[in-house]
Amino acid sequence: MRLFVSVDLPDDLADAVADLQAEFDGASGLNVTDPEQAHVTMKFLGEVDEDRVPDLERELAAAVDDAAVEPFTARYGGLGVFPSLDYISVVWLGVEDGGAELTRLHEAIEDRTTAMGFEAEDHDFTPHVTLARMEHAGGKDLVQELVQERDPTIGETRVDEVRLTESTLTDEGPVYSTVESFPLE
Repeated sequence: MRLFVSVDLPDDLADAVADLQAEFDGASGLNVTDPEQAHVTMKFLGEVDEDRVPDLERELAAAVDDAAVEPFTARYGGLGVFPSLDYISVVWLGVEDGGAELTRLHEAIEDRTTAMGFEAEDHDFTPHVTLARMEHAGGKDLVQELVQERDPTIGETRVDEVRLTESTLTDEGPVYSTVESFPLE
């Protein structure tokens, strides 16, 4: 199973995500993500044997408890790129409010999953929603211009759970399904 831990955006923000992605329509080489599957990746786990899932679920529940984050409001806005404006591989939507809570959750999840033997992140955590991936630099100028000039806010939502999500790769793109949810208390 290909797994990751996520905080999902609600369906009612999908249109706002799609509208923002549409602003990048003229950018050659840019492939947008499915706005219906918009989420903040808390931890990418990769391929996981099914027999490890019960232990993983137990550790994720403990991580959510460790973080001691109560349900909160996250506001999504602002644009950015990874790794830099000179070499763009990912275009993302930022988190204007709720970033501290997401970071606390990420750190607790990171601690518990690396203790289980999952690979540690090799970069600092930046809470974000991936909007698109850049396959080649044909549309780089348009992306750079929009990222530097636009400061959109697409909406806010109540975050009350973290999910263990399975990603099934298909010819049409990844399909996500929730394996388990872990409520914030």
